[in-house]
Amino acid sequence: MTTRTRDLDVVVYGATGFVGKLVAEYLARNAPADTRIGLAGRSVDRLEKTRRALGPAAAEWPLLRVDATDEASLAELAATTHVVATTVGPYAKYGLPLVRACAEAGTDYVDLTGETPFARESIDRFHETATASGARIVHSCGFDSIPSDLGVHALHRQVQQDGAGELTDTTLVVTSMRGGVSGGTVDSLRTQIDVTKRDAALRRLTASPYSLSPDRAAEPDLGRQADLALARGRDIAPELSGWKAPFFMGPYNTRVVRRSNALTGHSYGKQFRYREVMNVGSSPVSPVLAGGVAVGMGALVAGLAFPPTRWVLDRVLPKPGQGPGEQSRTKGHFTIDIYGRTTTGARYTVRFAAKGDPGYAATAVMFGESALALALDRDALPETPGGVLTPATALGDVLVGRLRDAGFEIRARRA
Repeated sequence: MTTRTRDLDVVVYGATGFVGKLVAEYLARNAPADTRIGLAGRSVDRLEKTRRALGPAAAEWPLLRVDATDEASLAELAATTHVVATTVGPYAKYGLPLVRACAEAGTDYVDLTGETPFARESIDRFHETATASGARIVHSCGFDSIPSDLGVHALHRQVQQDGAGELTDTTLVVTSMRGGVSGGTVDSLRTQIDVTKRDAALRRLTASPYSLSPDRAAEPDLGRQADLALARGRDIAPELSGWKAPFFMGPYNTRVVRRSNALTGHSYGKQFRYREVMNVGSSPVSPVLAGGVAVGMGALVAGLAFPPTRWVLDRVLPKPGQGPGEQSRTKGHFTIDIYGRTTTGARYTVRFAAKGDPGYAATAVMFGESALALALDRDALPETPGGVLTPATALGDVLVGRLRDAGFEIRARRA
């Protein structure tokens, strides 16, 4: 276990928000009793209310007043704890000063971002600082992008164990999913649209399949990699039928997975091609359904980018701080299957599945266990000097084991 040289092991920053409360609840129920956890946010009164609702396990948790616009309070937060777990977004608006504080203090950091421009700027500005201090800055530790990143990691490990070559064509299929959308997620999408609309260079960067790679010029030329394209089931794996729709989180998740490959010296393979799609059934109308999903996704983005339609959408979409109720979160679930081919002609699959709303109940588990892995299992984590990392490169097999213990199914096999 990591030597405890600071006052706290984990601080949940944004603990009074919708997702922050869920993460705090998860830690109150599941963290080892001697884990030193704190709650942070702008209002001590609201933090006290949150703490009271968590029950006896959290009764002594310290409360820290921290403001995202106050760099001194962020520096004090980073110096107080081994790990900061932040749910304060949109991260493009509020995240970079905290990343800087953690990178400079040698403090580990986890967040829930799905924002490509934010992650890219974090890499460019703070990767070297975090490497020098030993801080592990780990973005995207929720449904964005742990099933994708750890799923491919598990696939690669099985291929490696079997000596079956390197991964080539690899596709994630969202086989089934039930869950809601929060106002925070919608607000992050709005922010990304606003940022890229104003900056042509940023739009080009975001469109690149290697937006988050450490050295984009060193990436192999694998031709066009469309991250929002339709796919025919049998082209993914012989046992699949029908057509698959684009997965709305694919444009971000794919870049995280490609960064993991690059950070590990392209250990997945120099010819590793990766995409994400979602199941819409296998009936004769599946091409129509898949196409309809693609059109609907494009229409939502276009609608949020155009002021008159955005005004309408802002009145019907959930607002920040809102999310699905407890019953909906409990009834949610997701099942993801990843299909990969190797240079030896072998085929492999990974199933990554869990109960609970993917973006809330399941995300609280993934996020909470990511923070605990950094705080309590540091000596068992993948060897790295630190830096702006990914879930696979920072947490790897340790987080796979923790999630399995928490009831997740993560199973790799040769097809």
